[in-house]
This record gives sequence, C-alpha cells and structure tokens, in this order.
Amino acid sequence: MGEIKGFMKYNRQPTGYRPVEERIHDFKELELPLTPEQIQQQAARCMDCGIPFCHGAGCPLHNNIPDFSELIYQGNWREACDLLHLTNNFPEITGRVCPAPCETACTLAISDQPVFIRHIEFQIVERGFAEGWIKPIPAAKKTGKRVGIIGSGPAGLATAQQLARAGHDVVVFEKDQKIGGMLRYGIPDFKLGKSIIDRRLDQLSAEGVRFQTDTAVGKDISAHYLRKQFDCICLTMGAGEPRDLPVQGRGYENVIFAMDYLTAQNKICAGEAIDNRIVNAKDKKVVVIGGGDTGSDCVGTARRQGAKQIVQLEILPKPPIDRPDDTPWPNWPRIMRTSSSHQEGCERLWSVMTTRLTGTETRVSKIYCCKVEWIQQDNNWKVKEIPGTEVVLDADIVLLAMGFVHVVHDGLITELGLELDPRGNIAVKNFQTSQPWIFAAGDTINGASLVVRAIDSGRAAATAIDRWLGH
Repeated sequence: MGEIKGFMKYNRQPTGYRPVEERIHDFKELELPLTPEQIQQQAARCMDCGIPFCHGAGCPLHNNIPDFSELIYQGNWREACDLLHLTNNFPEITGRVCPAPCETACTLAISDQPVFIRHIEFQIVERGFAEGWIKPIPAAKKTGKRVGIIGSGPAGLATAQQLARAGHDVVVFEKDQKIGGMLRYGIPDFKLGKSIIDRRLDQLSAEGVRFQTDTAVGKDISAHYLRKQFDCICLTMGAGEPRDLPVQGRGYENVIFAMDYLTAQNKICAGEAIDNRIVNAKDKKVVVIGGGDTGSDCVGTARRQGAKQIVQLEILPKPPIDRPDDTPWPNWPRIMRTSSSHQEGCERLWSVMTTRLTGTETRVSKIYCCKVEWIQQDNNWKVKEIPGTEVVLDADIVLLAMGFVHVVHDGLITELGLELDPRGNIAVKNFQTSQPWIFAAGDTINGASLVVRAIDSGRAAATAIDRWLGH
C-alpha cells in the first residue's frame, strides 16, 4: 500500500467532458482524461483492503486492481500495464465503456466514493500504447489445429487472441464489412472511437489471427464447409434478436430497432454504405422506448443528428439516488444514473408503458402511453396499468431500445441444430454445445450483458477449446 491514509486524504476526482455545446456537433470521444499526476493521486485512494471485493465480487475478469493501483502510485507504469494485460485482453475498451462493477464493489463504496478504477485502467493501457510497450505476442510454435470463430465482438476477439497465442491457426468470420461486432457497430463513436479497435486488431493480426469479413456464416458459407476446414468452431455472434414492441401500429416504417439506428450512424461515421430506409433525426421529435444504455446511446446519437425533441420512456419506476436495501454492497446498486447523453438534453419519463401507435399512411406520428405500477403476485413482479393516466406524445421517429432476447436463431443456429436453453440462448457445458466440435461464448450463451463479461467468457472458452484440442 503506497499512501497509508490516501483514501482519507484525497477525494475521488472524476473526469470531465467536452462542453455540451461543442460535442453535440460531432461524434468524437467526449471524455477528458485526468493527468498522470492526478491518476497517481487517485490510485493512492486504494485501501489495499484484506479482501479486495473489487476484483472478486466486482470484476468478471478478476483484474488485479489493488496491485496495479499500487504500481501506478509508485510510478511503475510499465509493470502495471503488463499486469493488467494478464487478465484483460482489451482494457482500452473496458476503460471506456464498462460501467465498472468493480467500483461499486470497492470497499470505499460502503461509506465514500469508490476508487476511480475504470479510468486508472484506461490511463494504464493508453500509456502502454503511447510508450510502445504493447506488442504482439506470437506463439512460440504452432499446433497445426485450426479454429473458426463466428462473430468478431469482444467475446470472439478475446477467444481468437487467446487461441492464437496458444499456437492454433485462427480465422474470425464477420458478416459486416469490418471487424469489431457490436464494439464497432453498436457503440457510438463518441463513447468508443473506432481507431481504438483498429489499433488492437493490428496486434491480433501480427499474432496470426486471420479475419474474413463480409461473410455471413450459414449463408455465404455452410456448416459443412466449416466442419471440413476446422477442427472446431466457436460461436460468438452475440444476442442479436431484439425485444420487439407488440402493440397496434408497430409496423410503421419510422418505428425502428435501436441497433439498426446506431449501426447506420456508425457506418456513416466510417464512410460505409447504409440502408436508405434508416431515418435521420434532424429536426424531428424522437421517442426512445427503453431506459438502458442502448437507449442512452440513441439519445446521444439523435442529439448529434440535430433532433428537435427527445423523450425517453422507461417502464420501470424511477430508481432512488442512494443505494437501496435490495441491492446492498458489494452488489451492483439499483440507483438513478444520468449518462453524458442525458446531460445533452432529454426528457425522461418513468413507469410509463406504450399502449399503441398511430400515424398517417406509413409513418407514425403519435405514441400513446399510460402510467403503470408494479405489483408482486406469486413471488413475481407484474405490471398494472393505472386508469386515467394516458399520455399522448408526438413522434416523428420511435426507437425501440428494450434490450435483446437471445442469439438470432435463423440461419446458422437452425442449420447446426444446436440445443437451446429455456431463454433461447445456445446451451453449453463448459462452453461446449450439443455438437462436440462446436463451442460458444459471450452473449450467445448468456444473453445480452457487459463487454467485460463477454471478454471473460471468450477467455474461458479459449481455455476449454485448447484443452479439447489436446494442447
């Protein structure tokens, strides 16, 4: 432990953001990093507590948080960089987009503001790239085994890197034009600049990972081809089946899924061609249905496109400001969270359910909602409409950001005939599916979750595959 009473001496210092009036006119990253000196002071707040819940109960990757915090406090940046990469393949990504469950599990969070772990991680990896410490780590020798990875999101890339370093020949297949999956197409550029992904892909390529883009497995190439070409494959396509809105008027052409909307804007930023049916929010009234991170990303994107008005609806009650009794430390707390996108201008409505949509010809113009309450019946929570509370909102665009139900079944999953779990995810045992030569990882088996959990799942799947291959 560097500074014995650092947690008493120093307050948590959050990062700033570029001014709202500046950042809403572009899609550049908006966070303003702390200086190295400020980061060393933040690292000094780590208590080096006897049981570090931050990397046990908090971090799915089990990053060695007290250890790298101590190294940063002492000025040993390179050693901290090496230590961080022992558990996390892509800390430059988690350092930007992870909600940091490690911080809510920090011992300081019991009665104070937690250590700024996420940004310490960000600073370590960015220093590593700037100093040239992060280099390819090719395998010492090849095993002669070939593995195909289907999907290039965080789980797929983590699986690929670990297997390549073990000496296997790895090919990653991606249906889109560029590698990155939801990292590239689902997360807005203002949260994760795509050059950050490209920088890491250069390392994977130098380690022997091969990428095949614009290839829809199950359509452009068959499962039979995969069986002949590879010793095994790993499915990491994510949970791409969005939760729909089963109400009257759903079929209007300007009622679209959030991921289609976000993907279109990311492609515009990258200079890729897009589906002309995807709408632009300029001078329009936008209603976002869904109060999670995806909905927040829609808010920020619509604001940058020049929306006239943005309203975000959430069917759940408004969370409390402070940690409630039903999510005690070190659990992830159910509290009110305001994102940078919300700060840019958005009306948020809670305990609101959409009942129907109306419009003219093919376009929606009004959305009908009502207030709801949540009641507990038979140990389950159920939603109940409150009579006389109907609200009518004007809407030029309705974005559905209500989450994802499971991996897309049509195509490859159906062709492979894999067993599914009760939620519609691919069923696995130690990452192995009902077909012994087929493995799966990430949101494909767990449902939609955090990037950090996807990376952890990919790393664990790679270990299972390596063992199965007899290495």
